[in-house]
Amino acid sequence: MKTQANYALRLQSSIMEELKKVTEEEGTSINQFINVAVAEKLAVLRTIDYFKERAARSDVVAQESPLPTP
Repeated sequence: MKTQANYALRLQSSIMEELKKVTEEEGTSINQFINVAVAEKLAVLRTIDYFKERAARSDVVAQESPLPTP
């Protein structure tokens, strides 16, 4: 069973108007559109954090040096 949380969202009227147009054109609900948009943003932020963490652990000097010759 999925759990849900309700949140009263306040949008600027111009954003809401555009949102209504887009969701109508796409054949989706405003709720679904917002859920997907939030999920996409969270994924981007997690990805950025992941690459920052990887970059902090990397050894650039070791990566730039050529492989030893046999």
